[in-house]
Amino acid sequence: MNAKTIRCENDLTLFGKLLQHPDVVRTNEHLEKLADEGSTGLRRRLLATSVRLDPSMAKTVHAAADVCIEKLDLEIPVELYVFPSPQFNAACFKPEAGRLFVMFSSSLLEGFDDRELRFVMGHELGHHVYRHHDIPIGYILQGGTRPDFSLALELFAWSRYAEISADRAGAHCANDLNAVARALFKLASGLSGVTIEFNLEAFLAQVDDMQVVDAEPGQGAPKEDWFSTHPFSPLRVKALQLFHQSILAKTSGMSKEDLEVAVQRLMSLMEPSYLEGHTRSAEAMRRALFAGALAVASANDDISDAEIEIFETFFGKGSYTERLNIDKLEEELPARLDQVRESTSVPQRMQLLHDLCIIARAEGRVSEVERAVLDKIAGGLEVPNRFICQTLDTDLELD
Repeated sequence: MNAKTIRCENDLTLFGKLLQHPDVVRTNEHLEKLADEGSTGLRRRLLATSVRLDPSMAKTVHAAADVCIEKLDLEIPVELYVFPSPQFNAACFKPEAGRLFVMFSSSLLEGFDDRELRFVMGHELGHHVYRHHDIPIGYILQGGTRPDFSLALELFAWSRYAEISADRAGAHCANDLNAVARALFKLASGLSGVTIEFNLEAFLAQVDDMQVVDAEPGQGAPKEDWFSTHPFSPLRVKALQLFHQSILAKTSGMSKEDLEVAVQRLMSLMEPSYLEGHTRSAEAMRRALFAGALAVASANDDISDAEIEIFETFFGKGSYTERLNIDKLEEELPARLDQVRESTSVPQRMQLLHDLCIIARAEGRVSEVERAVLDKIAGGLEVPNRFICQTLDTDLELD
């Protein structure tokens, strides 16, 4: 088993497609020009704002890096940095001047043991191994030019599968399900393990109890974590559990083909599949999305051409016409939200609100009146308002 064979298939497929997208090509050409002009200065910023970890001062960290570098077949010099923070965090940056940079928070280095650190280290290095930084997702989605909305949706979908691949790279480096689970437990809870005794069976039982496909999230993590790729998501834990049950981790495990099908089924919770569904719940969600999208778009009085384009991305060309009675749809919205609440699970309602947040953010800044509409919709769906903040403010860079 090597890094290439364990990569998530959907990550690889979407990566290849996105890499050829004109907007991605254009953005990469712009970034390459900046790099040639010496405009990025990444290493300079790291040296100025964090501490470079020399092997003599961080033997354990470098030992973990050496294991991961060997297992992932890296052939590039790696520099390790630490920055002060009480939050468990880590990041890998696109190489500069022939060097690869990985940065860790001080609390993570002090709170994780050797094999837990290997998982985190392998995850970060996995982003480089799989060339994930060749898709500059943050730059595209948060840049000055609004991307095509269909591209934005593809980027969000790809980024989730990219995290699955990086998690597999980390698990490959750790080679210890207990250590991987402990690391994820620490990322989920923020606990270092000093005051709480970790129990693998209990932790995995919690994930199983979530019944990802058709039930509500479990009680051990905030519900909004179901739509987060950083720092922790129960979906990622479940995907890693599947990985450890596959032939990629043990000789008698399920086939890679079955693994990928299971992971895709798992991740489909985060895809707007209700747009094509024929169930009562899917129909209720579409009706609420239709009215909710128009309510958000008209919050600033006028519906712009860009907002019409986004709306028609969901509902088809010509779905927006001047004949639509926006006032009547806004009046019907509470009743449509009631129908959603009565026929769907919490994750489905969160998916609906997530899509409305993406619509609101697609033009750039979300106005106060648009946010007020989203708050009302969240209340009608009985989804915590903080989920809106998480979706609107989410870090679009790979962790």
